[in-house]
Amino acid sequence: MIYLVRRMAQSVSTSITMRVPYHDVDLMRIVWHGNYLKYFEVARQALFREHGVDLERYMEETRYVFPIVRSTIKHICPLKFDDEFTCTAVLKEARVRIVLNFEIKLTSNGRLCAKGWTEQVAVLLPEMEMVFQIPEEIQKAFYGNERLK
Repeated sequence: MIYLVRRMAQSVSTSITMRVPYHDVDLMRIVWHGNYLKYFEVARQALFREHGVDLERYMEETRYVFPIVRSTIKHICPLKFDDEFTCTAVLKEARVRIVLNFEIKLTSNGRLCAKGWTEQVAVLLPEMEMVFQIPEEIQKAFYGNERLK
C-alpha cells in the first residue's frame, strides 16, 4: 500500500480587536451588514503587514494590483454599538489567487457573529490583464521558501 502524505503548512493568520463605533450601526442599533467587509479588510491589512506585504508599494513597483473578485459573509449574531470583537483572518491559498477566511467573534464570550471569505486575483496594470498566478514575492512573504504544490 502506498500512502501519500501532504505536509501541512503552518497556519498563516492574524487577529485584530476592535470596538463597534456608533457610525457603523443602523436604525436597529446593530452593525450595518456592509461594515463586516470593512472589518475583514482591517484584518486582511494586518495579516499582510505582519508578513511584510505592502500592496500599495508593490503596485507602484510592479504594476500589479490585487482586487477582490469574490466575497461571502454569513451573518450569525449581530454586533451592536460598543461591542468589542475580534476579527481573525486565515490565509487559505496564495498561489493562483489569494483566499482568506474570516471569523468575527465577541471578545466577551467568544460567540461567533459572522464568518466569510474573500478571493483576490493578480491583475497587471494598465492593461487590466488577469495573471493566473500570485507573484512569487508575495507567495514567499506568506510561505517563506517553502513551495506548496
